[in-house]
Amino acid sequence: MELTSRSLLYTMIAVAVVCVGLTLWQWPRFAKRGPLAWLGRIGSILATQLSIVAALGLVVNANFQFYGSWHELLGLYDDAPGAVAKWGDGGAGPAGDPSKGLVQPAGTEGLDKVHGLPKGAPDKVGRVESVRIVGKRTKAVDPAYVYLPPQYFQKQYERQRFPVIVAISGYPGGHFLLGQHLRVPQTSGDLIGKGKMQPTVVVMLRPTIAPPRDTQCVDVPGGPQAETFFASDLPTALKEHYRVGHDPSGWGLLGYSSGGSCALQLAMRHPRTYTSAAALSPDYKVSSDPTTGNLFGDGRDRAQRKREHDLMWRLAHLPAPQVSVLIGTSREGEKNYPAAREFLSAVKPPMKAESIILDQGSHNFATWRRELPAALQWMSRQLTFPEDVVGTS
Repeated sequence: MELTSRSLLYTMIAVAVVCVGLTLWQWPRFAKRGPLAWLGRIGSILATQLSIVAALGLVVNANFQFYGSWHELLGLYDDAPGAVAKWGDGGAGPAGDPSKGLVQPAGTEGLDKVHGLPKGAPDKVGRVESVRIVGKRTKAVDPAYVYLPPQYFQKQYERQRFPVIVAISGYPGGHFLLGQHLRVPQTSGDLIGKGKMQPTVVVMLRPTIAPPRDTQCVDVPGGPQAETFFASDLPTALKEHYRVGHDPSGWGLLGYSSGGSCALQLAMRHPRTYTSAAALSPDYKVSSDPTTGNLFGDGRDRAQRKREHDLMWRLAHLPAPQVSVLIGTSREGEKNYPAAREFLSAVKPPMKAESIILDQGSHNFATWRRELPAALQWMSRQLTFPEDVVGTS
């Protein structure tokens, strides 16, 4: 049974109920003295507690999709950091085969559990697809949802290319959270339908390409090449498969938490790929921790690599990139409010920065959902609707 399947969830709940019932039934026997009675008490308590914890864990994972498969949970990928010390060529888990296409159809990946997705003719309500993105350079494979607006299917737009927003979830978790809890495709569709946002293709992904490791959108020396995947492989794959713009002015990033950090990093480090980024509750530098492992290697350039992923250092020591950024934060409830003010104050031309600052809000989906409509509309104003059409380079 799959980790996120209902059958496994219901089975584990049934097991927990049976364990509780058997414990209550057998407890008078276990109340006696002697080693067998002691073992019975210990065994029944352990079995009951483990089954209840497992059932609760499955309920939480089914709701938030922190891990999409047993392999992700257990770190059984050949190149996953939790399983082996050797990263291999790409270090990004199971390698994809670009010869089969860079965007490949996938299973539902939880899409069938996302509430409020468009239902009806695609040319009226749009469509959300579940796909696998295969990296041409990294060979990494990342699951994604792709929202295509109604105009994508309408005859008058049949040769038109569309702007793109790459939406990145936080860690842990994945693209399911962007659909179910942040409600990115639902909100985008509503804004487009009301004329408050231009027709846009929205691609939703997780920030790691080597689960369960948190790769932080960084090219790890000798390890996962997450930055290359997002800055090169992903745009290449999308341009090959979908009618999307080829100019950077039509490409932007959006993310929350560590996904917001990735959005800022990628836009500031790759302004020729992405020209705007909306970051909700981001961090402004990349640091190694137990979930990331050693992100910067052990070579002589380790310190420099780490500095270059510190956005405050970049603003102070490097030319400002010609990009626009939006920061979402809250005066009360968000620990990163002082850091957000410092970052916004440090931005200098030609870089531009704006903000969404709530009076109160915490590091959670309730806050980010409040910020999302304004962030999407801001992003729509930054992106240029591509002038090129199908049949032109």
